[in-house]
Amino acid sequence: MSDFRTLSDRVFASPQLTPADVEAARVLDVGTIINNRPEGEAEDQTPGRDIEAAAHAAGMTYVAIPIIPGSFGESEVRAMAAALNQANGKVLAYCRTGTRSTLLWALAEASGGKPIDAIASAASAAGYDVSPVLPMMADLAARAGA
Repeated sequence: MSDFRTLSDRVFASPQLTPADVEAARVLDVGTIINNRPEGEAEDQTPGRDIEAAAHAAGMTYVAIPIIPGSFGESEVRAMAAALNQANGKVLAYCRTGTRSTLLWALAEASGGKPIDAIASAASAAGYDVSPVLPMMADLAARAGA
């Protein structure tokens, strides 16, 4: 059962996807799926290659930016920002619960100069707390001139 949570007018976060969820995403005009879950993290995890195959079969782009819990680096933030900027249509990012995807989205948005309060508010409305990455968000926003 799909649990897509709205972060912005074009970005959703979700817990682990199944191939059936990819079809549900296609119906919502998602054009890019971003996998933020490392392979083999859990035995019940749908392999990324299965989600990638389903995404490609649905005409979507698939991007893997695996994040180990608590290890958000600038290279991952840059990769997420690039994936978001290059996406055609809506984006669905997923991990085990959607939290890492949301935190990485928040960091990417802050690195682009988006207001931190607005990012945090959007994440909160979707049921996610960005407080663990607020200091990094502030640093990225400051470097972006926000």
